[in-house]
Amino acid sequence: MENIWRALSGQDPNPEDYTGIEFWSNPERSGWLTKQGDYIKTWRRRWFILKQGKLFWFKDSHNITPGSTPRGVIPVGTCLTVRGAEDLLNKPFAFELSTGKHTMYFVADTEKEKEEWINSIGRAIVQHSRSVTESEVVDYNNK
Repeated sequence: MENIWRALSGQDPNPEDYTGIEFWSNPERSGWLTKQGDYIKTWRRRWFILKQGKLFWFKDSHNITPGSTPRGVIPVGTCLTVRGAEDLLNKPFAFELSTGKHTMYFVADTEKEKEEWINSIGRAIVQHSRSVTESEVVDYNNK
């Protein structure tokens, strides 16, 4: 839970949040999005990278290397929904990412980019969410 709070509060992420993920190489998706701040509700343009179930953001897109520190990390497996939010925010190309308790808002540059981000994040949510663990699977044939 601390990781989610840190990510949603915009604090520097714990290195444990991204250790072992080569976010600088071959991302599943990357690009510019405008993100709303969590406390001061200003909008800031950030470079986002989606890789291995984590959504990273950086101040800019230049020189992202193994030594780079993300400004934030969201483990998308903890998220429940990603959907358009133009009507809610009254901004074109807006979308939201929600954990159930916290919601973050983003604005893409075009409708196409918004849809691509929603689809990519949605796939990552499905791939990395904790739905049912092996220990929770009931084998009815052996009961």
